[in-house]
Amino acid sequence: MKLAPKHVGLIAMILSAISFGTSGAFIKPLLEAGWSPAAAVTVRALTGSVVLLPFVVFALRGRWSALWRGRRRVLGMGVIAVAFTQFTYFAAISRIPVSTALLIEYLAPLLLVLWAWATTRRLPRPTVLLGSVLAVAGLVLVIGPGALQAVDPLGLLLAFAAAIGCAVYFVVAARPADGLPPVALAGSGLLLGGLVLGLVGLTGVMPFETVGGTVPMLGATAPWWVPLGVVAIAGTAIAYATGIAGSSRLGSRLASFLGLLEVVFASIFAWLVVGESLTVLQMLGGALILAGIASIPGEQPAAAASDQPADTVADRPADTVADQPADASADTGPLPAMTTG
Repeated sequence: MKLAPKHVGLIAMILSAISFGTSGAFIKPLLEAGWSPAAAVTVRALTGSVVLLPFVVFALRGRWSALWRGRRRVLGMGVIAVAFTQFTYFAAISRIPVSTALLIEYLAPLLLVLWAWATTRRLPRPTVLLGSVLAVAGLVLVIGPGALQAVDPLGLLLAFAAAIGCAVYFVVAARPADGLPPVALAGSGLLLGGLVLGLVGLTGVMPFETVGGTVPMLGATAPWWVPLGVVAIAGTAIAYATGIAGSSRLGSRLASFLGLLEVVFASIFAWLVVGESLTVLQMLGGALILAGIASIPGEQPAAAASDQPADTVADRPADTVADQPADASADTGPLPAMTTG
């Protein structure tokens, strides 16, 4: 039985959220052993791109011109979605608590709703607004109410910049493919992002340190490359490839809300792998995030919208046009905030 594109997209986004959720629990032993965050994310991105390389070659089948046609998406994914987002996030947590930075970064779905509102000048449907409130409330409970506190203004600005980068990731991922397979966008974007992060590390802007030997993991010890391998394969290669594939089928708005499931799965993996507690409030927050996602109506991805005649959009009811995602309703113009995954 062939699944509908929306169902494939939902499965891909849930798999992406689960995969991204492994990152924190398995990268934590490396950080505790002496790895700097910049080194960890750089090696993670570059290793993830190497893991995806054979799949990229197979997907392109010699059609390397697709990379050139999609160069703007590759640049957006590598420079903004990977390198810029990682850099600003880790710069933010050097000045403000991790919980606060996470809470601000994961406001990315709300930014996309506001962007669609600003570009269409039409109020989103009540279900979209309700879903946004429920999801943000759940996010606060999962991350912890302690994230809401007065902190360094520059740290807040950096975290907000990371939120913009996160939003750009979903916008770039949902744009029309133009012959560039999702896995090729993921692999090339990770390679470019890893190289940019490596260059930033060489400048000394952020500490760049690696440590060999063994690290504690799952109540025992393991070579340093074991948790790094889990993060590179599951938390990076699979996570980005499935996230891009899912976003291209669901549109950036719905995909970004599904991406909030990452914090839920991250809490579960932290409980299973490193023994962090899983509270009733976190479970309630997870339920609210699910309720928020369920409230978000489906949308027409950009790839489908771009194939329709111009007059079909003009003939739609106002509330239908208002709910078009940013990447579908204004896809012929520049991307939000910074031109770009």
